Amino acid sequence: MANMHSFVLFHVNIAIEVNIGKLPTITVLNGTDVLLPCTFSSCMDYKGSSFWWTFQKNATLESENIIYIKLRDKRPDVNTFDSRVTLVGKIKDKNISLLLANADFEDTGLYTCFFRNPQEKNREVNATLRLIVTSELVEADNTLTKIILSVVGGLIGLLILIFIIKKLVMFIIKQVGKKKKECLVNSCANTECGHYGSKTDLKTPPKA
Repeated sequence: MANMHSFVLFHVNIAIEVNIGKLPTITVLNGTDVLLPCTFSSCMDYKGSSFWWTFQKNATLESENIIYIKLRDKRPDVNTFDSRVTLVGKIKDKNISLLLANADFEDTGLYTCFFRNPQEKNREVNATLRLIVTSELVEADNTLTKIILSVVGGLIGLLILIFIIKKLVMFIIKQVGKKKKECLVNSCANTECGHYGSKTDLKTPPKA
């Protein structure tokens, strides 16, 4: 009878991703410098990988490259297509963040960070953030926060007041109880406990 062989196949989940942080939208003042954050991760070696950023005025227009980075033995070969763009992230730290200097209104749009790894069958991933360049920063509306803080503060104040009233009432009750006790003691001393002024002292002395 032929020997039966069993084969176990293992599925390897290869993870590759880029991350632009928790804020998908960045708002800056006109004329200021802005950091465009992006980090990458891979479960395998990223030797020979490629990274690049693109810019789109909006989602309907064609994108244009603003920087391209090619790793050669993990040493980055950087080509920039905008003199105001600088790679400030370190590839060895898996960081490909950019610094955009002197942002103006024309820089408002979508910035996409790309990562392609030949060690993972040339898989490619990307993430997009939106940059808004404005003439003034609008202060966030904290009305709801202020209302919540006011309500919480009021509740805490009410609890403190209730605690003080409770302590005051307990003190008054204690003082009233002490007064009643003193009154009973004094009454006993002046009537039936054999002291001066008691009924035994008021009896008529026996006749001779």
